[in-house]
Amino acid sequence: MNTAARLGAYALGLVVVFGGALGAGKVAGPVGAPPAEDHSAMAEPAASAGHDAHAAEPAQDDTPGGLQVSENGYTLIPLTEKLEKGEPTDFRFTVAGPDGKPVTDYQVQHDKKLHFIVVSRDLGSFQHLHPAEAGGGVWSVRLTLPAAGTYRAFADFAPTGAEALTLGTDLYAAGDYAPKALPDTGRTAKVDGYTVTLGGDLTPGQSSRLTLKVAKDGKPVTDLQPYLGAYGHLVALRANDLAYLHVHPDGTPGDGKTAAGPEIVFYAEVPSRGDYRLFLDFQHEGKVRTAGFTLGAGPKPDIPAPTPSGHGDHSH
Repeated sequence: MNTAARLGAYALGLVVVFGGALGAGKVAGPVGAPPAEDHSAMAEPAASAGHDAHAAEPAQDDTPGGLQVSENGYTLIPLTEKLEKGEPTDFRFTVAGPDGKPVTDYQVQHDKKLHFIVVSRDLGSFQHLHPAEAGGGVWSVRLTLPAAGTYRAFADFAPTGAEALTLGTDLYAAGDYAPKALPDTGRTAKVDGYTVTLGGDLTPGQSSRLTLKVAKDGKPVTDLQPYLGAYGHLVALRANDLAYLHVHPDGTPGDGKTAAGPEIVFYAEVPSRGDYRLFLDFQHEGKVRTAGFTLGAGPKPDIPAPTPSGHGDHSH
């Protein structure tokens, strides 16, 4: 089947999954700034009113990105049908526009035209990838699914002249699969000799300040290197449905006021209570590393304890 026929077949067969979402242009966009603004304007909120000015503002919407394969006429279309666990694969995909044709013109956001995130459904595995344009609106990336199971892939992008979006689709690796509980890392994560400490809490419906402090061998890291136009890149995913919240840091490297560590400050606006998985990418000594955290938002629901067996049964 040629590419045009393949795209047509996919477009006819794709359906909306899970629930409403409006990608990075809504809650998933740069948190703490109006949804309609572009990312370049949002990168410097502290220079205007500052984050404190909107810390108590309600969330704009309860429709984070990544829950739909199609939104606003744009559709994420995988072109690679088979993925084997543990085997590197040239994964190819495209984004069809409202006219049904592959999108070829994208805005650059955080140094890239498109960000591609792949996570396991149990949120134990995380990959932040940057596909290459293969021509004709097709993207290609070397992808390895580490174990059998179901994965969620997110394409985070902004077509030229349109709102930013985050679209999602499920990927599968065949084999024996045993689901795991959500990782519980506490406030400290260790990776490659680095220790990352998380400060702050998530409050549903409000912009919440999160501070991540990076240390190596017990000493604060003060020479973090820019990665994707910032000293850190944070992705938040809501447990259970994997709603995607693309959070951005406060400040910009080279602005004369943002330190290169050890602290990286983010403002995150989550739409609901529940558990979230946070993944911090940071670059030091020429290598990008990822630290993962699990953080709850809002109070736990007050669920009554189950009635002991035999009590309250009046069937006799």
